[in-house]
Amino acid sequence: MKMHGIDRDRHVIHLHCLWIVGCVASSSLPSGPLSISSPVGSQAILPCKWKSQLDNVPVCHILWQTPDAPVFEQNGEQRWQASEFEGRLEVPGEKLWEGDCSLILRDVQFGDVGLYESFMVVDRKRRKRRVFIQSVHLSVYDHKSKLSMGMGEDLVLTLHTPQAMRVVFQGRNSTEWKVLWMRGDGKVNGGRLEEAEGVVVLRGLRLDNSGTYKVLDSHGLSVSTVKLTVEEVAKTQKIIHIQDKPVGKSTVYRSSSLLIVFVLLISPLIQHLV
Repeated sequence: MKMHGIDRDRHVIHLHCLWIVGCVASSSLPSGPLSISSPVGSQAILPCKWKSQLDNVPVCHILWQTPDAPVFEQNGEQRWQASEFEGRLEVPGEKLWEGDCSLILRDVQFGDVGLYESFMVVDRKRRKRRVFIQSVHLSVYDHKSKLSMGMGEDLVLTLHTPQAMRVVFQGRNSTEWKVLWMRGDGKVNGGRLEEAEGVVVLRGLRLDNSGTYKVLDSHGLSVSTVKLTVEEVAKTQKIIHIQDKPVGKSTVYRSSSLLIVFVLLISPLIQHLV
């Protein structure tokens, strides 16, 4: 019986040790994908640190890919990026040797949403192998704002990205969307609309300009939404003027009362002299 108890205790200790080893091993495994969120048209940084996975490497050969295809590769001075990302991707070389293989993605678009994985390509004994570094999930959202402006002011709509193609407007009491601006179309861009670098300006707001303005990209997706309320500035000024009137009236009444009291006081004196 005693030996049976000892065996049972050894079995429990063995299971406990296996559980500890399993916990330690699982803690050393790469974690799940990081989540990065970015507004459309801005710059996103997909983090990557290769020194946590590798020792010194003779050449920094970094590869970024989606589950479908490679998007960026850099091997020393040689760089390549997929056509849909042309001119928008970079891994700074000066930081790469320090262990930072983060991918900079400029002018983020809705089509960039998804999972990205980074690998270091290691050449050891004429055999290349890919070492997984990090996975990052990128999500993209549009810009939203509410504005309250006065009549006669100018509404400045930021386009946020060179991919912005149209500005549409829906009046407060309307269900119809009207195209106010279209890139490269001078016929649409007439009237009070002016196009400047990265913005569209609506001059001299009127009350009927209250409503919703949307900037749309080439796919018709909303880059930004602005809900505008135009207030009649003249009414506000009139209210301020009306509030000033009681002050003036009370001054007149006070002056009249003092004059009556003065006359009543000197009347007996005048009668005595007469």
